[in-house]
Amino acid sequence: MKESRNRKRARIQKWIARGSLIAGFCWGIFFMYDSVRNAIPDKIWIEEGKEEVFDFHLPIVGEVDSSGLEVFGNQSPKVEEDKIRLDLNESFSLKSQEQGSYSITCRLFGLIHIKEVAVEVVQEEQLAPCGIPIGIYVKTDGVLIIGTGTVTGMDGMNYEPAEHLVKSGDYVKTVNEQIIESKEDLIESINQCQGESVVLGILRGEEYIHLKLQPVQTSEEEYKLGIWVRDDLAGVGTLTFFDEEGNYGALGHPVSDLDTGAKVSMGEGTLYQAEVTGITRGEKGNPGEISGVITYLDQYRLGSVEENTNVGIYGNLEKIPEEAAQAGYYPVGLKQEIQEGEATIISTVSGERKEYSITITDLDYNSENKGILFQVTDSELLNLTGGIVQGM
Repeated sequence: MKESRNRKRARIQKWIARGSLIAGFCWGIFFMYDSVRNAIPDKIWIEEGKEEVFDFHLPIVGEVDSSGLEVFGNQSPKVEEDKIRLDLNESFSLKSQEQGSYSITCRLFGLIHIKEVAVEVVQEEQLAPCGIPIGIYVKTDGVLIIGTGTVTGMDGMNYEPAEHLVKSGDYVKTVNEQIIESKEDLIESINQCQGESVVLGILRGEEYIHLKLQPVQTSEEEYKLGIWVRDDLAGVGTLTFFDEEGNYGALGHPVSDLDTGAKVSMGEGTLYQAEVTGITRGEKGNPGEISGVITYLDQYRLGSVEENTNVGIYGNLEKIPEEAAQAGYYPVGLKQEIQEGEATIISTVSGERKEYSITITDLDYNSENKGILFQVTDSELLNLTGGIVQGM
């Protein structure tokens, strides 16, 4: 009996050991899959007519379209009529004579699908680096709802007509099918209803919906819905670059609403000259910020704001800011060409446009707008700001 129990215990221990081995193997495969997947960029760029070298040193087999792309280095026989197999554990290079979009299908050990790497063939471009302060004024596309509240009716009672109906971040586009472009339009439309229910056309994310609300009469000629709204935003940021045709990029992040934290759905926007008036130094737990003055006069207008994206705002300059006029144009480096080590940043935090030394310590080629981790090493900038502060 005792021997039987020992055999049973031994079998259980054997199965546990096998299970642990299998679980460890599966976990190892998963860890390798995840690590390799993150090590490969989601997108790579090559300049039209130039050969670009890549060296991933990963146990991956890639299949790349042969039409429009030339492959050099370790190419082996074609997998299909229009595909070329690549060993991504060895260096290879790509070249194309025309702009376009391609892809590389990546498989771990040639078996497990990892990802599709987009290959973008772009024109060689030159930009002027700026680093100067700008004033930004944008109108929202519709009226932005930032919250709801209580209103007191003429009967002295408190009401919340919009509670649980509208949401923070909604955009009011219409009232009773009439287009709304400003807070004034919204107030006028609500007062014109004379206490009748109104139907709001709401843009919520990508969805357009209709909501029926009952206004509350708060005085003889005034009705309210109990919503807090905003139809414009303004702030100070940094002009990053412009090209020879006056197209610019600025900020490096989207224009977001202070209350909702969401990227603003933007209507028209304007860029103005601005002046740095103060700096709140960055400290642990406090990112610090730049304070500035914007002059909203036509003679200080720099251009238009046409796009609000996750990586900054874009538009066209009507005139080049004086501080950036002598910046000069430089060829744009491709993302995969960035390397760890010493570099410089350009800023006007001191009141004049200057270069400051930094050290790039880490890179993430898959990050959309936070792909470079760096440390400020310039003593002058550290004394001035404590590092990087909001608005630089």
